[in-house]
Amino acid sequence: MARRSKSKTTDSEHEKYMAAIEALNLVKDGMIVGLGSGSTTNIFIEELGRRIAEEELSVFGVPTSFESRILAIKNGIPVVSLDQCDVIDIAVDGADEVERKSLNLIKGGGGCHTMEKIVDYYAEEFVVIVDSGKVVNVLGEKTPVPLEVLPPAYAPVLKELLKRNGAPSIRMAEKKRGPVITDNGNMIIDVFIDLKDGEKMERELNTIPGVVENGLFTKVDKVIVGYKNKVEILQR
Repeated sequence: MARRSKSKTTDSEHEKYMAAIEALNLVKDGMIVGLGSGSTTNIFIEELGRRIAEEELSVFGVPTSFESRILAIKNGIPVVSLDQCDVIDIAVDGADEVERKSLNLIKGGGGCHTMEKIVDYYAEEFVVIVDSGKVVNVLGEKTPVPLEVLPPAYAPVLKELLKRNGAPSIRMAEKKRGPVITDNGNMIIDVFIDLKDGEKMERELNTIPGVVENGLFTKVDKVIVGYKNKVEILQR
């Protein structure tokens, strides 16, 4: 299998590539694979498409976003929806932060965390691929938890988060006026909030009326961390 030239990539991009290739070794013929969203997962999708072509594998992908769907099709990966498959054998996705001790994650920097969580949590195995810069000792100190919120509910959700000692803000778009709108037509509220008990907070955030899903992920089977010359595999 062809490899990217290290001289043409940054250290971070090379680390992402190292993690993606390690995850690729987990994909077997006949599998249905959840395809996450983001820069690291994009590398995985491209390399998976190359492997399918070279080895004539029968592998189907379940995309978690418009972006991953378009990229999968472009790279020759047959895509299926959730209602077309009985099981997702493995889901491979990235993360914005990974807490080393707990393996809890924050995802949703790209606004795709609702579908990502559905696909990732339904998979028989959920594998996260990241570069070394995404691994932290304390989750959420630098990265807020994103909440996908129904537009009519944004104001009461903000008030409720303030009551819970959170520091919320509506995510605003960079190249359009107004807020970021997700693939599902909803808004995103980013919140800094106490994550000492990740599983409890994941459940509690979803009890706020108007919240569709949050970007705190606490059900992870394996994290593959890419470094310059090696990979590290973290497991619970």
